[in-house]
Amino acid sequence: MKYLVAIITVFVLTLTACTNPQSKSKAALTSQEKDTTMQVAAAAKQYKKGDLVPAEEVCMVNDAFMAKKQLLVKHEGRAYYGCCEMCKERIPKEAAVRVAIDPLSKKEVDKANAAIAITGDQGEVSYFENEENYRKYVENINQ
Repeated sequence: MKYLVAIITVFVLTLTACTNPQSKSKAALTSQEKDTTMQVAAAAKQYKKGDLVPAEEVCMVNDAFMAKKQLLVKHEGRAYYGCCEMCKERIPKEAAVRVAIDPLSKKEVDKANAAIAITGDQGEVSYFENEENYRKYVENINQ
């Protein structure tokens, strides 16, 4: 019985561990999640919406700027990043989490090779084929 409870506990923690802490309501956050959210918010102050950000600080599964180094996952010679063990498992198994659509060109982009910018108010990111597309995109939204 103890093992069953332990397995269920691990399963539940695994399901909830890989969520973007910024997406929950503040009332629903645990104290650990509140600390993480505060750290992300504090670190994110050096970056603002529209800024390019380092790939290693982005969870490429959740498409979120995390403001700290993420777990490196090498796949087919490319570097991807995830925020938790579940992300580390998903990246090599699910091609869909390794690609995104460039919001300017509408072409598919490999996240490992993309220029990444914060485009959402809660740290959501977008992936661009290159910095030129990113700059054109920013120009278009600022007009």
